[in-house]
Amino acid sequence: MRGLSRRGVTLLVPALLVGALLAACTHGERTPREPPVTVSTAVPSRTGPITTTGRGPEPPMSGSWLGAWANSGDLTPEGRIAAFSGFEDTVGRPLTIAHVFHHWEDAFPNEPDLAFVGQGKVLLLSWSGTDTREITTGRYDDLIRERANAVRDLGVPILLRFRWEMDRPNLRSTVHSPEDYIAAWRHVRQIFTDVGATNAGWVWCPMATAFADGRAQRYYPGDDQVDWLCADVYGGKQFRGFDELMAPFMAWAEGHPRPVMVGEFGVTEGNPGQKAKWFREAGAYVPAYPQIKALVYFSARQDRKPRYDFSVDSSPGALRAFRDLAQEPRLRADPPK
Repeated sequence: MRGLSRRGVTLLVPALLVGALLAACTHGERTPREPPVTVSTAVPSRTGPITTTGRGPEPPMSGSWLGAWANSGDLTPEGRIAAFSGFEDTVGRPLTIAHVFHHWEDAFPNEPDLAFVGQGKVLLLSWSGTDTREITTGRYDDLIRERANAVRDLGVPILLRFRWEMDRPNLRSTVHSPEDYIAAWRHVRQIFTDVGATNAGWVWCPMATAFADGRAQRYYPGDDQVDWLCADVYGGKQFRGFDELMAPFMAWAEGHPRPVMVGEFGVTEGNPGQKAKWFREAGAYVPAYPQIKALVYFSARQDRKPRYDFSVDSSPGALRAFRDLAQEPRLRADPPK
């Protein structure tokens, strides 16, 4: 949602492991192209399994994964890796999902991505996209194919969140219309399918607030194109409740046989106890909806305008509440084998 800054503490990543992963990504043998597969999730389907070309990690049969993107002022690979480890230390437990962001022309997977994979994390890779109309002309086909080959050669299931929050007004000049967005999504995904990068599970992720008036739904590429349903949830200046924000999204998601993810969530400090209450509400809401299979925090602080502080330790009460959320039994689902 926001920028790509990060902060952190030192974490040692075995150099041989990262080197081997890098070599596998760039020079390893390519896996054979695979045909479309029938994806069966733990979410009951009203129409039976739907055939898609994606696979990604199998969602947990029960409970949900917890993950995060961790902010760092250190933009080096070591700093980005350390920020995630520092967040785990802060909340008192290891996380299943490591969230990373990449601009459109970034090469990926990069060193931090590979390190997280080496640690056994589920990689949630948010790729920013670019002008949708230029994508569909084929202008970027070589770049897309290069990224698809790298994801395929990584050889492990990942979650790919292509052009998240496409409904935001400030993206209109590049997203253009829902029809343009859907065409670009299908174009990019087809290239991934053509090169056999079916280890990427495709995550469609508007803002949760866009479901109340039907705006988000207009951007939906279709059940045959999407592997995970997702929404980003922020309390905002009005401190709207987590339950209130999620309700329209979940009412819509219940009609689609797909696992659900909260791709980003966060809230700033307000009146004393307000942030802690919001965390407690989130911790109670997610276990009540078995379709929700992943919850990913956006841990960031920005001192320039627009200022915000989503860090979980902005107050002792907020930290206690988030640690309680992290210990919720249904948020401790086992990672995929």
